Amino acid sequence: MKAYMPRMADRILTERLESKGAVLIEGPKWCGKTTTGKQFAKSVLEMDRPDQTRQYQEMAALNPTLLLKGEVPRLIDEWQLAPNLWNAVRYEVDRRYDFGQFILTGSAVPVELDASAHTGTGRIARMKMRPMSLYESGDSNGQVSLKDLFDGKDIAGMDDHTIEDIAFEICRGGWPRAIGEKEKIALRQAIDYYDAVVSNDIRRVDGTARDTERSKRLLRSYARNIASQASLETIRQDIIANDTAESFSATTLYDYINALKKIFVIEDSPAWNPNLRSKTAIRSKDTRYFVDPSIATAALGLGPNDLLNDLNTMGLIFENLCIRDLRVYADVLDGSIYHYRDKTNLECDAVMHLRSGAYGLIEVKLGGDPYIEEGAQNLIALANKIDTSKMKVPSFLMVLCGVAPFAYKREDGVCVVPISCLKP
Repeated sequence: MKAYMPRMADRILTERLESKGAVLIEGPKWCGKTTTGKQFAKSVLEMDRPDQTRQYQEMAALNPTLLLKGEVPRLIDEWQLAPNLWNAVRYEVDRRYDFGQFILTGSAVPVELDASAHTGTGRIARMKMRPMSLYESGDSNGQVSLKDLFDGKDIAGMDDHTIEDIAFEICRGGWPRAIGEKEKIALRQAIDYYDAVVSNDIRRVDGTARDTERSKRLLRSYARNIASQASLETIRQDIIANDTAESFSATTLYDYINALKKIFVIEDSPAWNPNLRSKTAIRSKDTRYFVDPSIATAALGLGPNDLLNDLNTMGLIFENLCIRDLRVYADVLDGSIYHYRDKTNLECDAVMHLRSGAYGLIEVKLGGDPYIEEGAQNLIALANKIDTSKMKVPSFLMVLCGVAPFAYKREDGVCVVPISCLKP
């Protein structure tokens, strides 16, 4: 068995357990929810044990509180196999009137609670886990801290990652089971995840029959439109053009996409709306991303060599890798990730906005001096548009790179940071 690799979610789970009676860990399948939960649990109830599932379900129906007995925090894995455990946990948290009692983990396929189920507000905290960032997988040396950037500290770092390394890390993704494996085995994990989504999970999410081939075409179209603000109608037309599915209506498309969001396959980035000096119109469409870049390469049937032969596509999917990592790091820093684009087509790939109101502006570039310069000028132009009499000055401007030998701050104040040097 592999040794446990510490996760950013460890810090968040610690905080949640200190302030709530129970914590529900949500996220895509295979991202490590149960493994992380077990690091904190003092006792474990595994509802999916082949020799016990039926008995556990019967007991959950007759006397669910009996299943909740055990040293705390008590992990209830695959809790959704007995949905009435939700209300039982909520009741027990109220009765015990203490924090850190339960951890709930389970399948990424959500359970539909009936009308009698309590929301759990105030008793059960929710937290999201994603596939591993490069810092968690050991592929980032962590020489540049986002917290230091927010605190105004100087940065310095070195990176020896090659473009071949980045191509592999995109296709491998952050799936814990892939980390440290031989290349063929590591790359297979994302393909198996994709196959499970289109052949099973998207149909199980709410019991609605969905066509496997259309699911594949949808994910392929999403991957082709990755890192763009493509409209859902554009995606629908793409599916029709490649499927002759004239009956694939907008309503049907929304249904498929909502199902993929429920199982944490798709995670779009919402628009950021700062206070501007001018009345420039901000485009509010979401930017299309997956929870992990490897889903895009699996959907398109691409491997590392294919990316190296098409650097334009690689750059777009690399942006998804950076967004994944930034989201993982933002969760630790109590922040969120947005994108910015206005009617003049001035863009910012990522805005990390903390609950405190502090924010940083980030442009993503695969590499190369001309592209880094372009990214830096975009950031400066956006920073100059922000009305700093109504909101804070940006804490930092950063060009986040795939391949760059150093992390440093330019004379104009823009930081250049390889993704393989970054940590929260």
